[in-house]
Amino acid sequence: MATQMAVNSGASLWGPLKELWEAVEGAIWRRQPESVHLLDLQLKKHKPSFLTLFKNPMKSAEQREKVRKASTEGIAIQGQQGVRLLPEQLISEAFILSDLFDLGELAALELLLAGEHQQPHFPGLTRGLVAVLLYWDGKRCVANSLRSLIQSRHGKTFTLDLSPELVNLTTRFTDELMAQGLTKQILNLISDVSVTREFERLQKEKGLGNEKHRKEVSDLIKECRQSLAECLFAWTCQSPLSKEDTLTLIGHLEMVTAEADGSLDSVNLALVMSLLYCLDVSFLEQGTEDREDLLQALPLLTEKQYVAAVHSRLVEGQGWKLPGLQAVVQLAWALSLRALSQLPQGAALVEFTEADEALADQALLGGVFLFLTEGILGSDDFSQEEFYTRRLHSLITDFLALMPVKVKQLRNRADEDARLIHMALQMGSEPPSSLRKDLDHLMILIGEFYSKDPFELELALEFWCPSESLQHTSFTGSFLGVPLQRPPHKQVVLSKFVRQMGDLLPATLYIPYLRMLKGLASGPRCSHYCFSLLKTNGAPHGENRQAGISGSVVSWEHFFHSLMLYHENLRRDVPSADSMQYRHPPIRGITQRELDGLTAFLQLLTTIITWSENARLALCEHPQWTPAVVMLGLLQCSVQPVLKAQILHALAAFGKSPEIAASLWQSLEYTQILQTVKAPGQRQAAGIEVELNEIESICEEYPLTRAFCHLISTLVESALPVNLGAGLRAPGFQPYLDFLRDSVFLAFPTRAYRQPAEKWEVAEAVLEVFHKLLREYEPQPADFLQEMVELQGEQVPANKPPGHSLMFHLLNDSPTFSLCLNLLEEGARHLDTYAPFPGKKQLESAVLHCLCLLELALQKEVTFMDLLRESQTSLLVSPVEQLLQGVSAQSRRADHITNIARYLYHSSSNPDAAFQSAKILRRIARYPNIQARLVGDFTHDQAASEKLMAGFVECLDSEEAQEGVATDDSDPEKRVGRIRHEIKIHILNLLITPLELKGPNLGLYLLGYEVKKPVSSTNLQDPGVLGCPRSCLHAILSLLQRGSEWRSGPVLTKQAPQLAELCYQVIYQLCVCPDTSGPTMRYLRTSQDFLFSHLQHLPFILLENEIAALSQMSWLMKTAAIELRVTSLNRQRSHTQRLLNLLLDDQPHTLHAADGETGMEEESRSVSGFLHFGMVSKVRRRLLSVLDSIDFSQEAPELLQLDFFERAQIEQVITNCEHVNEQGHTVCNVKLLHRVLVAEINALQGMAAIGQRPLLMEEVNSILQQVVERNRVRCSLSAKRHALQSWRSLVETILTACPSELIPADQRQLIIRDLLLDLHDKVLSEDAAGELMPVVAGAVFTLTAHLSQSVLSEQQGAGPEGGSGSGFASIANSALHLILRKLLDFTLCTGGGFQRLRAHIYGALLYYLQIAQKPEKPETLQTGTSMWERLTAPEDCFSKLQRENLAIIESYGTALMEVVCRDACDGHEIGRMLALAVLDRVLSIDRQCQWLVYLCNSGYLRVLVESLRQDDAALQTLLRPQPPLLKPLYIYESKMALLTRVAKTAQGAMELLRCGLVGQLVECQVFHMLPQNDALRVFGRRDPSGFIPSPLERYRQILLPTLRLMQVILTSTTTHHQQGAAQVLQWLIVHSDVIQSILHGQDMSMGALQELSLLTAIISKTALPGALEMGQEINSAALMELQGHIGRFQRQSLSLLVRLVGTDRARYLKQIEETVSPGDLAEKREEMEVSMQQICANIMEYCQTLLLQSSAEAQFSLCLFSPSASEPADVAVPSARVPSLGLVLLLLKNSATDFFRYHDSHRQSLNKLERVEQLPPEELKELCQGLVSGSGGVEKIPSVQRNVLAKRRLVLLVNNRAKLLALCSYIIETCLFVIWRHLEFYLLYCTPTDPKDSLLPGYRDPSGGRGLSVSRVSQQDLEQLQSDVANSFNEPLQRKLLEVEGLYSKTRSRHTFIQALTRRIRGLVHHAKG
Repeated sequence: MATQMAVNSGASLWGPLKELWEAVEGAIWRRQPESVHLLDLQLKKHKPSFLTLFKNPMKSAEQREKVRKASTEGIAIQGQQGVRLLPEQLISEAFILSDLFDLGELAALELLLAGEHQQPHFPGLTRGLVAVLLYWDGKRCVANSLRSLIQSRHGKTFTLDLSPELVNLTTRFTDELMAQGLTKQILNLISDVSVTREFERLQKEKGLGNEKHRKEVSDLIKECRQSLAECLFAWTCQSPLSKEDTLTLIGHLEMVTAEADGSLDSVNLALVMSLLYCLDVSFLEQGTEDREDLLQALPLLTEKQYVAAVHSRLVEGQGWKLPGLQAVVQLAWALSLRALSQLPQGAALVEFTEADEALADQALLGGVFLFLTEGILGSDDFSQEEFYTRRLHSLITDFLALMPVKVKQLRNRADEDARLIHMALQMGSEPPSSLRKDLDHLMILIGEFYSKDPFELELALEFWCPSESLQHTSFTGSFLGVPLQRPPHKQVVLSKFVRQMGDLLPATLYIPYLRMLKGLASGPRCSHYCFSLLKTNGAPHGENRQAGISGSVVSWEHFFHSLMLYHENLRRDVPSADSMQYRHPPIRGITQRELDGLTAFLQLLTTIITWSENARLALCEHPQWTPAVVMLGLLQCSVQPVLKAQILHALAAFGKSPEIAASLWQSLEYTQILQTVKAPGQRQAAGIEVELNEIESICEEYPLTRAFCHLISTLVESALPVNLGAGLRAPGFQPYLDFLRDSVFLAFPTRAYRQPAEKWEVAEAVLEVFHKLLREYEPQPADFLQEMVELQGEQVPANKPPGHSLMFHLLNDSPTFSLCLNLLEEGARHLDTYAPFPGKKQLESAVLHCLCLLELALQKEVTFMDLLRESQTSLLVSPVEQLLQGVSAQSRRADHITNIARYLYHSSSNPDAAFQSAKILRRIARYPNIQARLVGDFTHDQAASEKLMAGFVECLDSEEAQEGVATDDSDPEKRVGRIRHEIKIHILNLLITPLELKGPNLGLYLLGYEVKKPVSSTNLQDPGVLGCPRSCLHAILSLLQRGSEWRSGPVLTKQAPQLAELCYQVIYQLCVCPDTSGPTMRYLRTSQDFLFSHLQHLPFILLENEIAALSQMSWLMKTAAIELRVTSLNRQRSHTQRLLNLLLDDQPHTLHAADGETGMEEESRSVSGFLHFGMVSKVRRRLLSVLDSIDFSQEAPELLQLDFFERAQIEQVITNCEHVNEQGHTVCNVKLLHRVLVAEINALQGMAAIGQRPLLMEEVNSILQQVVERNRVRCSLSAKRHALQSWRSLVETILTACPSELIPADQRQLIIRDLLLDLHDKVLSEDAAGELMPVVAGAVFTLTAHLSQSVLSEQQGAGPEGGSGSGFASIANSALHLILRKLLDFTLCTGGGFQRLRAHIYGALLYYLQIAQKPEKPETLQTGTSMWERLTAPEDCFSKLQRENLAIIESYGTALMEVVCRDACDGHEIGRMLALAVLDRVLSIDRQCQWLVYLCNSGYLRVLVESLRQDDAALQTLLRPQPPLLKPLYIYESKMALLTRVAKTAQGAMELLRCGLVGQLVECQVFHMLPQNDALRVFGRRDPSGFIPSPLERYRQILLPTLRLMQVILTSTTTHHQQGAAQVLQWLIVHSDVIQSILHGQDMSMGALQELSLLTAIISKTALPGALEMGQEINSAALMELQGHIGRFQRQSLSLLVRLVGTDRARYLKQIEETVSPGDLAEKREEMEVSMQQICANIMEYCQTLLLQSSAEAQFSLCLFSPSASEPADVAVPSARVPSLGLVLLLLKNSATDFFRYHDSHRQSLNKLERVEQLPPEELKELCQGLVSGSGGVEKIPSVQRNVLAKRRLVLLVNNRAKLLALCSYIIETCLFVIWRHLEFYLLYCTPTDPKDSLLPGYRDPSGGRGLSVSRVSQQDLEQLQSDVANSFNEPLQRKLLEVEGLYSKTRSRHTFIQALTRRIRGLVHHAKG
């Protein structure tokens, strides 16, 4: 047995029953799909609960023992492993609970455990108290489920339109229950369970907590009883009870007693109605299609015993405790018998049906109508149920229709009684006491019953028979909407009853008859009929009035005539205002009976004109009656306040029509009901003020004041004339406002009240006026100017609008403001008692008005204060949020804001106040300056703080909220649902707003974060864990999580899309804010698994609310992006992997492993998926489905079609009305626009305007509809853009932030391919919205960049031979081509605009074209294959792809070229740079030069060249010391790069020269601006970030591209070399000063070396004597100058060589070592080595060219070096001296040495490259260090990446060494040549001079011929030269040189060149001259 006794932690008495109720509710009320099946299961499971209703499990000794031992042995709990030890305290509580409710010990224990679990939902209650609530909640669920099941049955009264399957299920189930004796069970329970008894038991065991708990428990118990009673009611509505059940019910009702006021309580009312429906046969008249079936099922017709039993019980039974109730049942039975007797089946029951008359008499004796009025109509719950109303209606109408004789008797008796009373009055005796008033009671019953019509049924229409004369247009004689045939018999009878009762009406029936008419006139159509009746009853119009009135006493004629007579009589008695008798009513006043009659008439009048506008206008405009004038006249007479109040109510009803209201205002002002103008010399006030202060205050009743407020309230709503009272006083409403504020509102708390409720009625009435005035007020600039008006010749200040005055009082700590706050405090205090008190409803209403006033003040204060500031008026005001920080007079604490927040705690009972409270708090929460104070106020008192938090949470948890309900408030339930939804929206916005401010703030406090400690130290827990209360965050998460585990996804996203969107936004804000991010994401990840469970339901698709669905996804995706980034950073790989699989997988998810670590199985899954490619159907990647759900098309609203307004003006007005709404969309404020347009129409003058008004209004309407549509389109576009941006950030995060190894390269490329193609397909569709393109372009750019990166890294990983074979990397060429086509289509579809957008596409194109670039191959120096082999070799994949790319690009023709070229020449800087780069890239692969031809022919190339002059000015500004904008520099660099690319082909270079490129460069001034002083050159106010280069570096960035360009032009223009060289020489000469300072520079930085290498290269090609023979005629002076320049360039170049090769060499090398910092990249040092070698090579080439140009023969050769070969000693010749030949020898030696060093290094690197995988880690690390900056950089790189980097570094090294080897070999060759030519000249052809002549400083012969004058060289010099060369050019050196040739030159350059020269030099040295 013990094994069965595991405890259900959900409590079997609560959890399962709650599920049962949810199943019933889901099936019957929510009509959820698949719910019928669930319901069937639940009903089978819970049938015992229904059969033994409310029966608890039995106690047992065994259970008791088990529970007792739970503290030592423990107890098993379902769903948990092992046993759990329970504390003693819990066990003793369980026993108490078990005894209290007499239930099994285990069940009691379960309840307590469930109570402990649910405790966070009930702050402030212990688990025991929660258990009590759960116990009764379980009972309530059973009762409600039973009621719903019975209501869904098929039957005779109503239907819920459910599926037949469901109806059959519930009918069958409930029939079984009924057969088991359900009625008796229910009636026994209703008798046994009572709130007082239960409370006594609970009180004894301390089972009751605070007031709220008591209220909740009593509400639950009441609801249980009510639901049980309604079960019977619902049953009898649909199908009759059996005989026994009916008798049991009658037996129960015999014992029923009434409440204190004589009415029945709601439970007994339901039971009485059940019985009345049991005895009902009226439904048979309706003749529905299933009438026959219903007849068969009716025991009244089919079972004689049934009728007999009921009849005898009702006729012969003993007296009931409530005789009136007995009479009601008897009357109902009598009417049923009468109805049965008229049916053919009724013949069998004749013995009973005979008795109907007697029964009816018995009922009348029992006072049936009086009881119906007091006992049944008097019950509060009667008007809550439509079918109570219908049954009572049928009871009354059946009595009148079926028993006309009885009615006649009643009338006769009433006439008789009236005569008796009249006689008694005549005799002066008392009227007899035994008079029966049945007809009075019947009339009053009819009046009372029909005057309330909450369901708008207009049942009273049955009493009005539309006569032909009444064919009014709006009611074409239709009865209940049926076209007019003959009205039914019953209707004719009833209408006759109404008319005949009014004929010859006895005085005693006058008032009851009027009251009956008042009831029957309630309703739009009834009022019309009643109005007509009173009109036709009147005397014929022609008659003379004074000749006595012949018409009926019940007619308009009679009423108004009487009123006029009263007025005339009373007016004579009105004393002068000063006489003292005013206060004593005059002798001949109105008697009490007259007063009652008048009151009754005025009430009838008020009812009719309230409902019928036609009646209002007809009466008001009647020339003889003039009701308004007469009534206002009566108000000035001395009449009782009650009558005056009634008159004011009638006037208020008239005032509902704006036409009448305007004239009423004037009449009010004229009659001075409220004295607004004091007569001169008048001593005291008069009018209503006196009545209030001196009559009503003494009587302690205030009907007149309330009525006056009501009148003003109505008039204010209809019309508020600005010029009220003009001419007599300052016009305006001010006096009325002053009276209402000072005499009514401020005085109301201190007055005495006979009825306590009236206090709140007064407050409500006056606050309603204030609320309306403030609501209609819009601050205008004119309100703040002090205007004056002329009054009787003097100027008086004009009154401000009433709203302005109210605002002023609310923006100051005025008595009005204080009283409002006090009212709020008092209201909250009253609500906290949870007890009913008189005037509760009115108090709640007053409080609501106060809250509305505060909310309106907050809403309007910004505009108000702005206007006030601008007007510079001397008014002092403070913002409301500051005033609310004030200290309360009562509590002496600053608790105003918390008082307002307390209303959220009462949202369940008072949603409207909670709604306003939330709005106010939300407005206050926007202000950052009061956040800390707010948090302090909220947390200052622990208990209050918990309560406030609970209030917010309760509002968010509310389950009755409904979104998207239409705003018509006809259905109160829907209205409340809508309000609860709005409260949630406001609370969420209130949370979002402060989250953007810094902490501590209200949002953080409500979401459960630390406000006392740093926010980031918060540790979020589930509610209840570690005492953590349930916060708004928990509420939001539970809202979102509901349904997230089902396939259909989170319920909230569909049921309340707007709410869900805000919930997701709150979570995103928490994740994105640095302080809250850590705790939030930890909590969401660990406790909730929030993101995974929500992302798996993406995309959310809501057809009816696309905008909300997109926004929900946006916030969710942004949060997911943050999560991916954070988990990647924290190395939480399993989390990242799980989310990535969810978003990216295209395999169906059947194989989903348990959500734990996904390691190996993950890998194998993707592999197996790949192998079974054909078998597994692929699914769409989730990321792509999200993209699919964003619809790129957007229908644009049509243009406005206007007839009256000017379109341009309207557009301007619309633009002026735009504002940014809560969601951040810019939309037009429709209300404001409407106001502006209506004001415009109202301003129109003249008749034409009045005639056109309807048309104008129609046009305004169409404009507004158009604007609403525009707003919708804007919001929709905005939402789409937001969703796309979020999608993009998620995609980019996945590709950038997540570890690359989580997505293998092949998968990665396929994913990017899918994303790219889908994106393009969507954006290239015809109707894609342009606003979305920029986001798409950005995403395309990123995706292409990642694609390129992925392909490149895959190739690097694959090694040099990778990537061949099938195609290109993992992604097929066809896919790549498709991507290229899409990119180009996208470029073209953007048209002329969108240049910034195209910048993204150009970026993408560049990345794309990079894919086909060949990777750098290592230069192995192996002998190359033969030319033929190269030509016939198969094309490698790179060239193939490149060729195909080019074909695609060229297929787009000139359209594409045009776009790119245009962007390159003009527009935004970045766009231009990228367009230039694209041109550069395409030109580089365009072998056919189509693009180049287009560039040249279309003139774009010339434009680019000529733009260099404009760039010049901008570039000059760049060389200022302060860091400027670098944009011009970047564009210049891009432009030069493109021009350099163009110059690389001979055709391009020629074209550039033709365009005058060099000429443009010559004119550029910027090259002259070389920064001079050293401080500037080197340090130059460096930007601290190191981003902005120093001025010198900037100068170099300008100079180097130019030098490169010239070098390329010189290289390309071989055929026309002269032309290019001459132009470049021109440039050199123009800038010779700059060039000189560069060549002389001591700086050996990287930049300087680059400058030198480029300059020397250009000089070596241009500064040649050959340049002089250009073939142009130039004069000798110019020639001289040119020769001078060329000579100078020669000297400078040679002196540079001296510096580089001579003694400075060591210094330079050292300097290079120092300038390159050790942490810097090693590449830099290598580049500098190359540059130095390059400079030497260039200069040597220059020397060689000079020698060759001077002469082909050695003997006529030019000498560049002096004949001295001694090496170190005199190498350092001063620059003026000639360098010696020894320098060249030294260079030769150094180069030979360097060559071998580089050769070894090259070989080693090649070896390493071949076995890179086997290299030791240390070495790998060292290699990577060259490419990764920072010291710790290498450690973080994964090993695969490390290998790739090392490989790249080695390729760089190998190629660098190869370059150096080439340079060294070239230098060696040129050196040898120069040495040989010089030696040949010196040793063979030179004639020495006298030895005493030494070398003179100059070495140029003035005769301008040879180099060194031969005469200067002595024989001794030549001998010395010969021996020095012999020593230097020794055997080892020669061997080395030959080795160089063997190693390198054999394959690379002219074979045996070195060998031949070596031989010749050796020959020259060893053989002396012959």
